[in-house]
Amino acid sequence: MCTHSREHSIFCILPPHILREIAKNTKDDEQRAIVLNTLALDSTARTSRMNQQFLGGTTVRSMMTGTPAVQRSIFTAAESTDLPGKLVRAEGAAKSGDVEVDEAYDGLGSTFDFYDKVLQRNSIDDQGMPLKATVHFDKDYDNAFWNGEQMVFGDGDGTLFNRFTISLDVIGHELTHGVTDATAKLIYQGQSGALNESISDVFGCMIKQYSLHQTSDKADWLIGAGLLAKGVHGKALRSMKNPGTAYDDPQLGKDPQPATMSKYVTTQSDNGGVHINSGIPNRAFYLVASALGGNSWDKAGQIWYATLRDTNLLKTSNFAAFANLTSKNAGHLYGSNSVEQKAVLDAWKTVGVKVKASVATT
Repeated sequence: MCTHSREHSIFCILPPHILREIAKNTKDDEQRAIVLNTLALDSTARTSRMNQQFLGGTTVRSMMTGTPAVQRSIFTAAESTDLPGKLVRAEGAAKSGDVEVDEAYDGLGSTFDFYDKVLQRNSIDDQGMPLKATVHFDKDYDNAFWNGEQMVFGDGDGTLFNRFTISLDVIGHELTHGVTDATAKLIYQGQSGALNESISDVFGCMIKQYSLHQTSDKADWLIGAGLLAKGVHGKALRSMKNPGTAYDDPQLGKDPQPATMSKYVTTQSDNGGVHINSGIPNRAFYLVASALGGNSWDKAGQIWYATLRDTNLLKTSNFAAFANLTSKNAGHLYGSNSVEQKAVLDAWKTVGVKVKASVATT
């Protein structure tokens, strides 16, 4: 994501450390100019988001009654940076023939359906919030982000990155930042920020698996599969199954995510490593879902969603606090000392996060 501060953020799928690696490593002046422009635009968007929040925000919300129904609006910026741009596809309209427009439309719908049908949540804010997206943002823009009001997608540069509407899990990831903002409001710094990132990866992955009707053992557990252009040495931006293995490329660098606390990265950059250390709770979720088998959203997802909505999950909660709450919620949902609770405890132990013994029996 792109960030401004701990509480005033926009959320970008492509971490700034990747863009900086490209700027440092590339021998192509045009490619360097593209990523530097992306970093500059991300900074501008962060400032705009911060100002909106200081003024009270302008997020559109809809107090819907009756059966939840998705309300999508897709705009084009036509390679400008004006938001939202020109409306090109409204809810219920036929396909536009523009692949980015139609992928954004379908991705918003798949995300809405998952939250509605699996978690009984009425859109991002649970109050029927209309979903908006803008495509063709700027020229060759290498990112996608959620700004608190809508999704924004770049077309990618075509050399290192494909269009940013290509991965459903990316769309689900970004929209889930809106869900976290409406619930736990995890501060985007250090371990609470890494949890914020991880929760978006977890639900983004489940949204893709739900859409593809994939069980846990059939899923790829990748975030951003399809996003890396041909010739890039990598398969995605992140791997939940094997953090640190998603890419190893001369221009992008090597995936820095650790899989366990023994490899935890202490850094001042990336808001204290929010994109990097999120690999630890990501792997914990993967381990729970794999141990329980079947669909990831049937049990593991229910535990994580209950924890996200738990009033004991604080803005500043760290990995251990989150782990304790997942154990508690597994016990509440499926019983103390249940198979589900044991899977949770085993997963956190494997990644090196300690859970209080007393929590497992409460």
